[in-house]
Amino acid sequence: MGERCGWCGTDPLYVDYHDHEWGVPERDSRALFEKLCLDGFQAGLAWITILRKRDAFRAAFAGFDPSVILTWGEPEVTRLLADAGIVRHRGKIEATIGNARAWERLEENHPGGFTEFIWSAVDGAPVQHRFTSLSQVPATEERGDLLSKRLKQAGFKFCGPTIVYAFAQATGMFNDHLVTCPAHDQCAALA
Repeated sequence: MGERCGWCGTDPLYVDYHDHEWGVPERDSRALFEKLCLDGFQAGLAWITILRKRDAFRAAFAGFDPSVILTWGEPEVTRLLADAGIVRHRGKIEATIGNARAWERLEENHPGGFTEFIWSAVDGAPVQHRFTSLSQVPATEERGDLLSKRLKQAGFKFCGPTIVYAFAQATGMFNDHLVTCPAHDQCAALA
């Protein structure tokens, strides 16, 4: 049995996330929306910070139910800016509300909804990379860059190429576990 990817370190929360979530193909529209929003909140921060606050984010953002969030306005923004359990950043909060509205448009107007819109970036199937060291894993990738552009055109914010590639890795669109990591083959089997 090989060693897990070194980026997760030894923090039990991070190790659990690495072993059971990161790289597992996700096709649930709401879950994809949540992950994209959380990756947007991560901008400028370490992912472990967001992971530690994830339960508070879920409580503050109505379980990341886009159909609820899209109705929000300034009163909810004010409430969220006062919530010490989350990252209090007006731009990211307002982006999440706007992203819920963009999500709804895709659900209503794109064949297959948000899930199909996202997964079409990789033709519906996870890309199986075979990296042997963390230095080989890119921060962005051409298909992720194109998805970033498409998301922006659809009205999403905080979805630049680096954020979108991190999102795509985490949701299993790209299996970027190192080949020496036991999770690589586990995720590949789920493709």
